[in-house]
Amino acid sequence: MTVHIGANPGDIAETVLMPGDPLRAEWAAQTFLEDAVCVNRVRGMLGFTGTWHGNRVTIHGSGMGMPSLSIYANELIRNYGAQTLIRIGSCGAMQEHVNVRDVIIAMTASAISTPSLGIFRELNFAPCANYELLSAAVKAAGEKESACHVGGIYSSDVFYDERPDLTEQMTRHGVLGVEMEAAELYNLAARYGVRALAVLTVSDHLLREEALPSEDRERSFGDMVEIALHAAFPDS
Repeated sequence: MTVHIGANPGDIAETVLMPGDPLRAEWAAQTFLEDAVCVNRVRGMLGFTGTWHGNRVTIHGSGMGMPSLSIYANELIRNYGAQTLIRIGSCGAMQEHVNVRDVIIAMTASAISTPSLGIFRELNFAPCANYELLSAAVKAAGEKESACHVGGIYSSDVFYDERPDLTEQMTRHGVLGVEMEAAELYNLAARYGVRALAVLTVSDHLLREEALPSEDRERSFGDMVEIALHAAFPDS
């Protein structure tokens, strides 16, 4: 056990899917995993381990924002031996050709700052996804009904942003969407030599001021979870 995860040794699989919302972790585990067992309830951050097509998988919440994700990802990697970590979550679209309910697979993740800033100091490190996971996810997405986009995203420190000038520049430079966790996940994966990817469902659109109704979100997130699982286990 760790300070934030109450799982026993061996309870966590080498492949971990990480939604921000612990209740989304519960929904995904109940929907996609067989014989799912709750392995963590500390601070209400739920984690479940089961199997998907015979492959052992943990689905564990990360909380909102990079500092929270950093805590859970660090402990999952360092204390429980996680080797593949895939963020599954929502994001806001920043390009006109990206629509609500589309899927974004994040090749890179830009950020103003991350919890790793103190390590990198003056270096503008460029965090990116694992290519094997990325390639497998793109292939899996091609078999889904949801439109898929691959490219750079922005990981923000704030939810209620008041920088329209920054949004304008990111849109100008082709950033597909904004969320709050992936950049630090990619930093940690690089640091520890593990694999990471972010597969995101577009829940709202910054330019059009559109949003997916809350009751529709779970139904729209199924493709994202399946893409993540097929990325982790491309032969299944």
